[in-house]
Amino acid sequence: MTLTSSSAPALKGSRGGDGREKRGPKLPGWIDGQNISLIGALFVVLVLFGVLNDNYLSLSNMQVIAEAATITGLLAIVQTVVIICAGLDISVGSQVGVASVVSAMVFTTTGSGALMGMAVAVAVGLVIGVLNGIVIVYGRVNPTIATLAGLAAYKGLAQLLSDGRAQGYVLNNDVFIFLGRGRIAGLPVMVWILIIVAAAVHLLLKYTDIGRNLYAIGGNDTAARLAGISINKYLICVYALIGVVAAVAGILLTARTGSGQPVSGSEGLELKAITAAALGGAALKGGKGGIGGTLLAVALLGCLENGLTVEGINTFWQNVAQGTLLVVAVVIQQRRSGERAVGLPH
Repeated sequence: MTLTSSSAPALKGSRGGDGREKRGPKLPGWIDGQNISLIGALFVVLVLFGVLNDNYLSLSNMQVIAEAATITGLLAIVQTVVIICAGLDISVGSQVGVASVVSAMVFTTTGSGALMGMAVAVAVGLVIGVLNGIVIVYGRVNPTIATLAGLAAYKGLAQLLSDGRAQGYVLNNDVFIFLGRGRIAGLPVMVWILIIVAAAVHLLLKYTDIGRNLYAIGGNDTAARLAGISINKYLICVYALIGVVAAVAGILLTARTGSGQPVSGSEGLELKAITAAALGGAALKGGKGGIGGTLLAVALLGCLENGLTVEGINTFWQNVAQGTLLVVAVVIQQRRSGERAVGLPH
């Protein structure tokens, strides 16, 4: 029995009278209707705020946007992976807070150096991710409920470890300075980390059996199980990946702010990550999604947030915009899927 990441391929063109298929110009695989819409929306946002503020499109402001979007981007990438598996992780923001606090506190209290603090933070992230996976798989708890509990629990853990306030000072260390403020070929180091993670996950999803199995699990878990795919192991590994990447995001948050942040800087990241994944085309019911669309959505959210800030618009409106975009993304998904609206006739 053979499984693929999607249903039967759609026709790529119409057939002429001679029976041969007429093909139009071929676009790159990551460019589809969803991504074209995102590119158009991103262009509108850039033009709008560029007209309103002369400095908005400056190189320095673009770098600010890229750095600010890096942490959201990392979480959105792994959120896309778990959504493809028909799962969800609402606890990613709290995981970032735990890793941020741990990386700073280990560095400042043990005197063992930045790398030790980072290693412990990644190890803690791995444990948290595996724990989430075990609760979901073997506890048979719905992913939304399990990670909603994790959202509260890990937030509380970060506050307990830090006594509810920023911990440590790391900008006296060259490694943290390099991560938070360094440049390679003109691009911030943080952005390079995002690019590397995005490329690795894209290749995993697109060109490996692991990626095809992940799509199969999200598309039809019963068929995937009958095909011999070990769904439990895959899900635990996916949540472990989320924990590790969230820990990396927490380390970058520490490097960017100069101290471990239990809540500030990490709260609300789960909403941004889910919104970016949904806007990028990841179907919340599973089996569909890609990293290209997610990155475009992250760029759109980052540019919109920065533009609102530059124009001095109340930050509360940013939350309104994020919530609205998430609803719009889900509505578009439902319309495209052709499912009957709840409570309404066909």
